[in-house]
Amino acid sequence: MKENVLLRVHKVARYFGGLKAVDGVSFTVSSGEIVGLIGPNGAGKTTLFNLISGFLKPTAGEIFFRGVPIHGKRPNAIARLGVGRTFQIVKPFAELSVRDNVLAGMGAHIYPTLRAFGDYYHTPTAVAKADRILERVGLAPYADARADTLPIGLQRRLEIARALALSPLLLLLDESAAGLTHEEAAQLADLIRSLREEGITILLVEHNMRFAMNLCERIVVLNQGRVLAEGTPDKIQNNPAVIEAYLGHSGRVGGENE
Repeated sequence: MKENVLLRVHKVARYFGGLKAVDGVSFTVSSGEIVGLIGPNGAGKTTLFNLISGFLKPTAGEIFFRGVPIHGKRPNAIARLGVGRTFQIVKPFAELSVRDNVLAGMGAHIYPTLRAFGDYYHTPTAVAKADRILERVGLAPYADARADTLPIGLQRRLEIARALALSPLLLLLDESAAGLTHEEAAQLADLIRSLREEGITILLVEHNMRFAMNLCERIVVLNQGRVLAEGTPDKIQNNPAVIEAYLGHSGRVGGENE
């Protein structure tokens, strides 16, 4: 096993009736890594994220975070342990301000009850922390705007900001570059690298192959619910089985035109 393993997924499976969405998946993520989880549509990537973050319970297998078993725990309990996530479809609290969205994300540690929420919400301490997070992700000028007025690129940053409000050790990013322009994606990659430099480990699901290959240090490829390959971006891009799964013929995954 690698040193400083933060997340360990061991023979995890999730079945929906006869459909094996995830089928015996094992891999690890070490502290300080940026790891990509890629694969064709229907490979099981988001299902695996839902298993790690507690939105689904595994049919079989084990998931450990910092050596603690988290399979079967509720999402709020896993969040309190230090796992934050974003979603493939952005889900801001539409009628709240951008700042209030981040304040809501701070709840797992600050207000475990509704009464505590009311006591703390909008205090100077909470607002100052939320504003620091917004500054960190480039959303400070939009703090008072309604969340649903932001363009998609900024809403994706708001998803990250809300996850950062949990003070996570591990951040799960589900297609955070989807729908972004090339310039927006490059800026997002810079943000992710800087978060890693600040001590946050990143596991990301991504369909933008150029984005993933240029950002991640290690790639795990899923296909039909199983791990097809694992390695560095260069190794993955030239793996015949990966090329076949994506393209159905010889070529290169993650080329400049993708």
